[in-house]
Amino acid sequence: MTTNEKSSAALSAADSGDQRRIAAFNSLKLPRYVLLPGDPDRVKVMADQWDEPEIVDLPRGYRAAVGSYRGARIGAVSTGIGAPSLEGVFNDLAKVGVDTFIRVGTTGTLLAEIKTGSMIINDAAVRLDGTTNLFVRPEFPAAASHEVTFALADAAAASKAAYRVGTGATTGSFTVGQGRPGLNGFRSVEGERIFDEMKRVGIINFEMETAALLTFARIFGKRAGSICSVIANRVTGEWGDHGGIATACLIGAEAVRRLTVWDQAAHAAGASTYTAAVTSPL
Repeated sequence: MTTNEKSSAALSAADSGDQRRIAAFNSLKLPRYVLLPGDPDRVKVMADQWDEPEIVDLPRGYRAAVGSYRGARIGAVSTGIGAPSLEGVFNDLAKVGVDTFIRVGTTGTLLAEIKTGSMIINDAAVRLDGTTNLFVRPEFPAAASHEVTFALADAAAASKAAYRVGTGATTGSFTVGQGRPGLNGFRSVEGERIFDEMKRVGIINFEMETAALLTFARIFGKRAGSICSVIANRVTGEWGDHGGIATACLIGAEAVRRLTVWDQAAHAAGASTYTAAVTSPL
């Protein structure tokens, strides 16, 4: 092997990075549908709602699970906090064949009337995440798959949970970037401007991963959506889970079940996507 060939091989290995997570994904035989909580502990909440779950701990504090939910194969992988952490998980999952991603997270709402414990389904998100701008120009939309969004909304409606569909904002900061006080009460001019602007234009929530997931899915030809349980109301000051996290996990599983059935119906009809025309032509 020549010196140049050795350099190319070394560069290839360096570019591919740590392969332990991919190896674990392959051993789990993850299905095409995967839920993405940020918190690794939420993977267990999800798995407890499934049949025959298998949970594995991954390097660097991540966690994954596979199982079945009402006849549908389902997986879950924690993404950690923020867009850079989610990027690595998304890349590895896409490499092993996952093509449908559903973020199941927590969020703070900017609307006074939305109660903690209710659900927010983001059909789009403002890209303030600090990562996706390195992939594509700012005007590129962070838009959810219409199929995944409808599956989440349909599952939420069937569950009788309170929910709202709308546009959120994904930030690269948990505190000052969302207009919260940071260490020693520090506030940034930019964070306060973002908070006021997002409220003014009708953004319904802040969180830290959705825009990145939706952008990556659009760029790489995958399907993605997002549901978050509201744990904070930034207008009223209310804080609490009220069972919302477990509800969001269950709605995510129900969305996977719907997508499984719809995808099978579309395939049987020779259609690329499921629509009303597949089962009930007008």
